[in-house]
Amino acid sequence: MTAAPPAAAPPAVRPAGTAGTAGTAGTVRSARPARSARARTAVAALVGALVLLLLPGVSSARAEAPAPPPMRDGYGLTQVGAATGSATDFVITVTTPEVAGAHTVRILLPADYATRPDARYPVLYFLHGASAGPTDPRLAYPALTASRSMITVIPDGGLRGWYTDWIDRTTAAGVQNWQTFHLTQVVPFIDANLRTLTDRKHRAVGGLSMGGFGALHYAQARPELFGHVLTMSGANDLSADEMVIRGAVVGTLTNAGTVLCAPAPGEPCGFDYGPTVSSDAIFGTPYPVFNLDWRWNAADPVSHAGLLADTDVAVYTGNGNGDPAGMEFWAEGTAKRLTDRLTALGIPHRYVNYGGGAGWGPACDGGHSHGCWAQDLVDYVPRLEAAFAA
Repeated sequence: MTAAPPAAAPPAVRPAGTAGTAGTAGTVRSARPARSARARTAVAALVGALVLLLLPGVSSARAEAPAPPPMRDGYGLTQVGAATGSATDFVITVTTPEVAGAHTVRILLPADYATRPDARYPVLYFLHGASAGPTDPRLAYPALTASRSMITVIPDGGLRGWYTDWIDRTTAAGVQNWQTFHLTQVVPFIDANLRTLTDRKHRAVGGLSMGGFGALHYAQARPELFGHVLTMSGANDLSADEMVIRGAVVGTLTNAGTVLCAPAPGEPCGFDYGPTVSSDAIFGTPYPVFNLDWRWNAADPVSHAGLLADTDVAVYTGNGNGDPAGMEFWAEGTAKRLTDRLTALGIPHRYVNYGGGAGWGPACDGGHSHGCWAQDLVDYVPRLEAAFAA
């Protein structure tokens, strides 16, 4: 990583000169010395103002802050409005025929992106969980925003898009082709607009919870795109062996959890995922009867773990403190099934189970929480950066 050179010190400015020798005694005082003093004061003020303009970090009221790089429409994406945010952490809004509505994409650039116009960077596509979105401030994890060697892209995955093209295009939610949106539109759009390294060795996909499933699913569906995959507390197993995970997916579709909501006044229900749709909207029936659940099995990361043979795999989980009422308890089960399968296939991988969270960062309680995921990234990002650089 190359740091930007320090700004040069401002040129030294000589203080304004003092008055000359005093006149002889008895000389009548004229207005001329007063006018000269006022002129010197004006010159000093002007010089001082010019020096302030040259000092690093000081700008005039009319100076503009650095802006995000321009992004041109393409690959089926049309931008709505201007980008918001800073030059290194900004959000664009796009529309696409593949997914109903408008969708945000958050982009984190290295601090020196603008000052190194010849440099190209690897990219991490980071996928959020259910009931969230790219503008969630908690997704600006320090390990991601502090990176000076890679770009991070956080695309909208919907409140319950499940990083898949839904089989039912006629639901109240409209068209939901999330996989097509991300892999055939967002990825080439980013490569066309930013200075990226476009080979699979320099492209990673990772995510948390629903996004952990999405990362595995995308790495398996398009192995030519991604050389690295990360799942944190992911829904890693959609097979009939993990019917609780299938139930969680169905719950996001049918909004079954809204009966448990008691939000504060004016706050939304965290279990309301948008228009209620059929339990079969994404993968068809979840019930393992007469192989009617074949689409669930086709999308199951554990069943297709062999597709990760040439991919750098990392799996992180807690144990939810052994409480089956918490999501992390079940996420741990899917992580174990995935890593057991990878081991049986002889596929190298990194598996971190931090249990109840003791010693895993200052805010990790072993649950399905941002405090644990922040520490996952503290551990993972340097390893990914080293793999990118290798």
